[in-house]
Amino acid sequence: MRSTFMGLETSKRGMFTQQSALYTTGHNISNANTLGYSRQRVNMEASLGYPGIGLNTPTTPGFIGTGVQAQSIERIRDTFIDRQFRQESSKLGYWESRSQAITQMEDIMSEPSEFGLNESLNQFWNSLQDLSVNPENAGARKVVVQRGIAVADSFNYIHKQLSDIQGNLKNEIRVSTDDINSILDQIASLNEQIASIEPNGYLPNDLYDARDNLLDELSTYFPIELEYVKSGGNASKIAEGIVNVSIKTAGSPVNIVNGKDYAEMSTNLTTAEGYEDFGAFTFTANGSATGGSISQNQLEANKGKMLSLVNSYGYGPVDSEAGFYPDMLKDLNDMAKAFVTKFNTDHGNGFPLQGSANISDFFDPAGLSASTIKVNGAIITDPGSVAASSSLNEEGNGANALKLANMKFAPLTIGTVPNTNIQTFYQSIIGQLGVEGEQAGRLTYNSQTIKLSVENNRASVSSVSLDEEMTNMIKFQQAYNASARMITVVDETLDKIINGMGRVGL
Repeated sequence: MRSTFMGLETSKRGMFTQQSALYTTGHNISNANTLGYSRQRVNMEASLGYPGIGLNTPTTPGFIGTGVQAQSIERIRDTFIDRQFRQESSKLGYWESRSQAITQMEDIMSEPSEFGLNESLNQFWNSLQDLSVNPENAGARKVVVQRGIAVADSFNYIHKQLSDIQGNLKNEIRVSTDDINSILDQIASLNEQIASIEPNGYLPNDLYDARDNLLDELSTYFPIELEYVKSGGNASKIAEGIVNVSIKTAGSPVNIVNGKDYAEMSTNLTTAEGYEDFGAFTFTANGSATGGSISQNQLEANKGKMLSLVNSYGYGPVDSEAGFYPDMLKDLNDMAKAFVTKFNTDHGNGFPLQGSANISDFFDPAGLSASTIKVNGAIITDPGSVAASSSLNEEGNGANALKLANMKFAPLTIGTVPNTNIQTFYQSIIGQLGVEGEQAGRLTYNSQTIKLSVENNRASVSSVSLDEEMTNMIKFQQAYNASARMITVVDETLDKIINGMGRVGL
């Protein structure tokens, strides 16, 4: 026979369960604007019916329900969308960094403009043409010298500014390394906390959110893959467990977080001035985190901010480094060397004004790079020594000045590029820079668009809707009130049984 007090227990369970749902709704509302928060819900299930199953189970007309209970409090999350989001974050991290590096280079090269190297070269050629018309004019000679100084200064400025940005990229790699180590430390710490809570049957949803936020941040630096391992003990079936993190490479993935252990990342870069070979991303093994080394060419192409930074800064031994900025600096050095060598050779075949020293080198022969090119000091002191004439003591002869001016179109071998000239070579590297900048900008925009779309999909699943939560609040409140009213009804029934029965005739 069922208990008379069974209705009280059923309604009490209803009140407790609806109360838990109300508290969870309040928690959702409080965190509506919390970054990375996933809304939570109470999973309700019917409690075991009466009578139970067994040999001595009493016989009743039917299997009577005993109410409701909160089975678990679960956060709403879609792992497939999370995986998509992190993949797009990795792509965006690469292209954003790439686009920024190219934009900074474009600002320095400043082409086309009235102040760039190309314009300085044009003005230099024009001044030589003017000198060829009036080779005896002292003013025209001074203009040639000053235009030559302007060309050298343009080379020096561009090289200095590009080297400074390369140094900034080096520092950014070092700072990002510290950030990554901090993220890995926090993920390992959260793993440890989660592993101590889950075996007791609880779901630490807020710790899951904190860990996922860190994984999202880590995915902008490297393409990562995750492995979830159950905590054991009395853990819930829907408990996520600890997460092991690895970096995807062309070969085997490199494990960087394993439970409560993480491998600390380092490179060869220091605070010293100038280029240094970053070597590889080295993850020092610690505990169960095996770590390993990852070179630039082992990472997945076009993924992760760190790969983009290294590709921009450069990689490989000193004097044979490769990369976006090293390649541009090498092109400028090759261009300056070819320019100085050819110009000094042609200048040495000419003759100065009568009474001036015969100086063969217009540019300092020791300055064969973009950072060291400069006009010969003796030429600056005595502009009359500019070799404008093709014959000795012919002041009106400007043939050699015209030949120097026509060097603008003279075929040269610059670096590994044959049959080109100074202007064409420079325009080609500027054109290539523009193409790469356009590509980086386009792919950055595309990555941002895709990531935003995935982010919106994730928000539609996991974010808090205040309208929905207000509706839930009213729903749970009414259910709580109904359970409370049911207790009142049972109480009145019991009052009649206890105080009213057996009093016939009284």
